[in-house]
Amino acid sequence: MWIQITSGQGPDECELAVTKFFEYLQNLVQSAGSKIDVLEISEGVKKGNLQSVLFSVPAEYSEIIKPFKGSILWKCISPYRPHHKRKNWFIETSVLEEPSISTFNENDVKYETMRSSGPGGQHVNKTESGVRATHIPSGISTTAMEERSQHNNKKLALARLADKIAEANSNVLGEAKQSRWTKHLQIERGNPVATFSGPNFKLE
Repeated sequence: MWIQITSGQGPDECELAVTKFFEYLQNLVQSAGSKIDVLEISEGVKKGNLQSVLFSVPAEYSEIIKPFKGSILWKCISPYRPHHKRKNWFIETSVLEEPSISTFNENDVKYETMRSSGPGGQHVNKTESGVRATHIPSGISTTAMEERSQHNNKKLALARLADKIAEANSNVLGEAKQSRWTKHLQIERGNPVATFSGPNFKLE
């Protein structure tokens, strides 16, 4: 399970809240006997602060995180602007679907032969030198018919298949990244699912 904590477009205090909340969750998961795997970090304006962090936890520990999905409120006098009237700082926790990435392994590829077509004359058309390569887990397939040799067409179809899977994975990751950035703009400043207070970030 992937989890993102973000301050959105909030000020330094919100970035500090992200940092403190991330530490809180790390300790929570560690106490349960597991650990957090950090996937992506965006540093805050002030050194040591985090604008956002993306991490994963094993599925069996997901119940520890789910109660904190949504808006998180930190009630505290600003450590950076002690005379500032505002004392409520909101951040957001999102539970995200892990992108489905296809791993490329030639053992997962099925080959089929076919009659070649196109340039090459009668010899090409009479032999099944064309090859279709199908990646079984994803269903992605490619063909090659240009070469007279079935062996060469097999290598060509396999190379095309590797490129096609890499392109598909790149698109999936790009869409997932865009979705995560969209959530930076969707912080709900109200109706918190959890409230922390004070410099020590104590759960109320």
